[in-house]
Amino acid sequence: MAKGEVLLQVKDLFKHFPINQGLFSRSKSKVHAVDGISFDIYDGETLGLVGESGCGKSTTGRTILQLYRPTAGEVLFDGDNLAKLKGEDLRRKRRYLQMIFQDPYASLNPRMTVGKIIGEPMDIHNTLKGKAQLERVEELLELVGLNPAFLNRYPHEFSGGQRQRIGVARALALQPKLIVCDEPISALDVSIQAQVVNLLEDLQQNLGLTYLFIAHDLSMVRHISDRIAVMYLGIIVELADRNTLYAKPIHPYTKALLSAVPFPDPFIEEKRKRIILEGDVPSPVNPPSGCRFRTRCQYAKEICAAEKPVFREVEPHHFVACHFSDDLK
Repeated sequence: MAKGEVLLQVKDLFKHFPINQGLFSRSKSKVHAVDGISFDIYDGETLGLVGESGCGKSTTGRTILQLYRPTAGEVLFDGDNLAKLKGEDLRRKRRYLQMIFQDPYASLNPRMTVGKIIGEPMDIHNTLKGKAQLERVEELLELVGLNPAFLNRYPHEFSGGQRQRIGVARALALQPKLIVCDEPISALDVSIQAQVVNLLEDLQQNLGLTYLFIAHDLSMVRHISDRIAVMYLGIIVELADRNTLYAKPIHPYTKALLSAVPFPDPFIEEKRKRIILEGDVPSPVNPPSGCRFRTRCQYAKEICAAEKPVFREVEPHHFVACHFSDDLK
C-alpha cells in the first residue's frame, strides 16, 4: 500500500479532443479520451494503469503532465492545481514531473548527442552549466548502467534498450518527484524488458521516486506496481492493491482481463476458465450511456444503460464502478 503522503491527486479529470469536419467548420463531435476519472498517487509508490489500446491510458499520463491541457477537472501536485497554472509558474513545477516515453527511437533527437539530450533539461531550467553539467550527465549515464564515455555519441549508435536508458537518464536530470512511465518496455525485446524494469525499481528505491506506470503487460504491472487501476473507454472501472486485484477482482472487465493472463502452473492453467468478451470496444466518439462496459457485459441490466455507476469503495482501499459490485464479490 501507500508508502507516504498523497503526492498527486486527480479529481474528475476530462480530456476531450474535438473533431473538425472541415477547414472552417465548427467541431460537431469529440473524442471522449478521458471522461471523469479520479485517483491519488502516494509518495514513493508505483501506481499501475492498465487497459486495452485506445482506452485513454497515455492521454491520462500526458494530461497529468499538462502536455495536453485538460478539458475539465483538477490535477493537484504538492498543493497546486496544475490545470490552472500557466507560463513561468507551470514551467517551475514541470521540473518535478517527468516522462519516460514509449518509443525509444522517436523520443530522442537524432541530431543531438547523448550528452546534449540529457543536459537539455538542465539548460532549460538553468540548474547546471559547463563542467558541473558535464559531471552530472556522466553521473546519470553511470546511474542507468551506461558508460559515461558515450556522451558524445548519437542515438542511432545505440540499441533500443540503451536508448530507453538514455530516456530514463534524461527524466532523472532534474531530480523529479513523479515520473510517468508511458509503456516504457512495450517497444523493447522481451530479454531487455526485465532489465529496464529492474533498473526502474532500483532507481525508485535509491532516489525515492514515485511512478505512474502505464502498460499492457498485466504480469509486468503486477511485478512493479503497489496498486493497480484498470481503465476502460476513458474511465477507471477498478482500483485496488495489486495482490487484492489479482486475487479477488470484482468488475467484470477486470475479471476478463485477468483471465487472459497465462498461469505458470499447467495444472491450474488447465482448470482456469477464460472469459471471452463479445463485441468490439465502442467508439470513444459516441460512448454508451450509463455504464461504459454494459455493451459487452454479461451481467448488464436496464439500470446499466440508464445510470452511470458510481466509482466507490466497496472494500477497504478497493474501488469499483459497477452497479452489481456487491453481488460480484
